Amino acid sequence: MWQYQLVLAVLATLMAATTAGLIRWAATARTTLRAGTVLFLLLMMVAMVAGALLYFLRPGPASLLDGFWLASALMSASVLIIFASFLREVRHQEGGAPPPPTGPSLAFVGAVLLLVLLNEFLMGWTFSLAAGSLSPSVSGGIPGLFPAVVSSPWFLFTMSGEMLLTTYLLRDRLPAPVVVVLALQSVIMFLSPPALAAGWWNSLAIYAGSSLMIGLFVYLMEFIYRHRQLTGAFSTYLVRLLAIYGAMMMGLFLWLTYGAVLLFAASVVVEMVIFFEAVLRSGPFSAGPSAPWQLRPNWAFALLAGIFVSEVFMGALLNLQIDPTDYAGVYFTLPLSGVPVGVAAYNAIYNGFWFLAGTTGSTWFLAMMGVEMGALVAFKFRETPQLETRIRLALMMGCYAGFAVFFPSIYYSAAFPNAPPQATVPFLGWSMGIGTEALAAGVVGVVLITYAITGVLSTLFGRRVICSVFCTAPLMYQGTAIDSMKTFNRSSPLARKYLSSRFSALYSVTTGLVLGSLAVASAASVLDSAGVWNVTVLGSDPTVFLFALYFGVLWYVMFVTIPYFGNYNCVTMGWCYTGTIAQAFQRVGFFKLKVHDRQVCRDCTTLDCAKACPVGLVDMPGHFRQTGEFRSTKCCGVGDCVGVCPYNNLYIADVRHWVRDRLGLPKRPSPVKHLPMVRTPSAGGVGPVGGSVVAPRTTYPAQR
Repeated sequence: MWQYQLVLAVLATLMAATTAGLIRWAATARTTLRAGTVLFLLLMMVAMVAGALLYFLRPGPASLLDGFWLASALMSASVLIIFASFLREVRHQEGGAPPPPTGPSLAFVGAVLLLVLLNEFLMGWTFSLAAGSLSPSVSGGIPGLFPAVVSSPWFLFTMSGEMLLTTYLLRDRLPAPVVVVLALQSVIMFLSPPALAAGWWNSLAIYAGSSLMIGLFVYLMEFIYRHRQLTGAFSTYLVRLLAIYGAMMMGLFLWLTYGAVLLFAASVVVEMVIFFEAVLRSGPFSAGPSAPWQLRPNWAFALLAGIFVSEVFMGALLNLQIDPTDYAGVYFTLPLSGVPVGVAAYNAIYNGFWFLAGTTGSTWFLAMMGVEMGALVAFKFRETPQLETRIRLALMMGCYAGFAVFFPSIYYSAAFPNAPPQATVPFLGWSMGIGTEALAAGVVGVVLITYAITGVLSTLFGRRVICSVFCTAPLMYQGTAIDSMKTFNRSSPLARKYLSSRFSALYSVTTGLVLGSLAVASAASVLDSAGVWNVTVLGSDPTVFLFALYFGVLWYVMFVTIPYFGNYNCVTMGWCYTGTIAQAFQRVGFFKLKVHDRQVCRDCTTLDCAKACPVGLVDMPGHFRQTGEFRSTKCCGVGDCVGVCPYNNLYIADVRHWVRDRLGLPKRPSPVKHLPMVRTPSAGGVGPVGGSVVAPRTTYPAQR
């Protein structure tokens, strides 16, 4: 039997190599005759596979003869294509005109795509019948046949091989980044779990495919950070690919949960279409760059949304694969059919909310996001010269690993194995209230200690202890690509309303609603725990629901809408209750930004400190020039302003500097690099007394 499988594998490999060669020929076809030859050969392949399929559907001498006649008829018809192409080119040559460039036309590309897809589908169908993995009479008709064929190894493996070989053959015609994306895309398709009905393959494909997809996302995010201008073709291709990956991961989740493979199969076919359309019309990839993507909020949103949807379903897929006992039967628990319309609507909201909140708060989703966003932070770490910022970035990554992944997910689930499903949302949620059910009594102490520690640290070192170290948001916001999206703080009409250190009316309303909801939910939780009443929201304790709403749903909605709401919108808009509490302590604390020399700020015209601020504190330079310091409760201490100052004139002051001043310890030498000054003579003479100091008109080189 294995010999038979080997023969089929060799035939599939040869057909994949032949198809890849024809696609390369089609991509370089610039004459009618060559284009017709490509179509002729592709139709010949379709004819041969169709004839073989007819035999395997009804094995026997009669069907063998029918298959022969079908193949012969299709081959004969295909001759007309090349004959017509030959006559057309002869007419052009006799007329003295060069043959028209038919290669990249839409009609030609569409014909090639149709024949390639038809050939692959018929080949997958035929080889599945020959291998005995598919019955000639598939239940469900075409809706049942299509996903069965597309999810077979003869289709998926062959197609991924064609894609990878085509990428290699056309590598000289494509920019290097496009080659990398296409190659990774080909390997990810090969690692399709439904291809083989084997447990070891499912595990390998899910783990390896997820790892490669994370690597692809990291590569894309770092690439757009390094290249602020992309070609229109490449930027469009990325958005399409990420949208397809979102559908594909959703399809894999449905396959693993319910055994439904239709969505996955459909997304595979669409991915093939955009892949081969791109390689057949590769010219636009080498065109000049379009407008910077930082000026295209819709494109940036589509990029973030595609990545996020893929990550959500990939996280759910990993949860089901790694911890099936914890997650099997948890997702989509309420019925949507056989119930009244109102009940069905409630159940849909319930299922969707807890699926999203439960997934984004799960161990493996947070671990996956930590690897992905942590890689971008590591890239930023390499280009950050300030030691204090490097230490903070290292602490931030360590805190994410410990407080966002290990303690709330791994340690907590082991310590409280009988906790209700909604309570498995990271226990950081109980820092906002009492908790849920039997855990309430034990959580009260944790809540009080959390608030006390938060208050003390925020008073001494500022809210950056929370907003730039302990919170999960800094790791998401401070990587290279996401950090570069702070330009949207100044270009988005909505984000511009939150610029500067002042508190707008919208900010006050938001913080009031957030703190009010916290107070109401906490009071309701206390009364629930005391047995006074029994109030739940979507079946959960009010505080657990509120935490899930803010940090399992709303936070990610705000994250993917950075192009519209601006970067660090949890800080700029004031909807994070933890940040608001830390902000209150910072107001009476020691934290502030200071300058070594006010005159340097007065002479500086770069305004780099304000441009680098991730929360849009654009009034910072004015304060430095007037008072030499800047104090704002919105400042979350990222330190980008300190790092970009071309004259090393800024520093963060907190309790450490206050203690040094009180103890009379000598100050550290100022590292400030003064601007080059020129003096203009006046009537009073030349020099320090008789002249005036002005900033030069030339651009000063950055000094670090």
